[in-house]
Amino acid sequence: MIWELMNPKFVFPTLAAKNYEDVMSQVGGALTREGYAKETYVDALIEREREFPTGLDVDGYGVAIPHTPVEHVNKTAIAVAILENPVEFTAMGTDDEFVQVKLVMMLAIAGKPGEHGAHIDELQRIMAILQDTALLEKIQNAKSADEIIGLVKEKESAL
Repeated sequence: MIWELMNPKFVFPTLAAKNYEDVMSQVGGALTREGYAKETYVDALIEREREFPTGLDVDGYGVAIPHTPVEHVNKTAIAVAILENPVEFTAMGTDDEFVQVKLVMMLAIAGKPGEHGAHIDELQRIMAILQDTALLEKIQNAKSADEIIGLVKEKESAL
């Protein structure tokens, strides 16, 4: 379950960021400082985002789901950031369309080096959660990490 991978230490109800690299540095930096991710994690996030953008427009809600290969992760976690002001991400599957992102769900998925697809199950569950625009609105208006985790848990219980 996604909510079980969410630690309140990595849920940011209001994050001020200048751009997507700043989001990666702040949120990915928290995962790195706590030992969930390796020192290479933030740079790998930024590099992967440039090659394979993760911005999504979900019925007017800008969402991004950045992640890296498993080689950059020590322990699985999902971090969430609600941005004070939207930040531009490139839209998934494009290199010239942009999404104003307000919600970031960052994956740190551990696995064996060279293993591909370790994050697919988590991505599919996240996509099921993110299709609910009423839930996205509730998450964006949440005041605490525990409230955000509770909303995700409630949604997953209903899936």
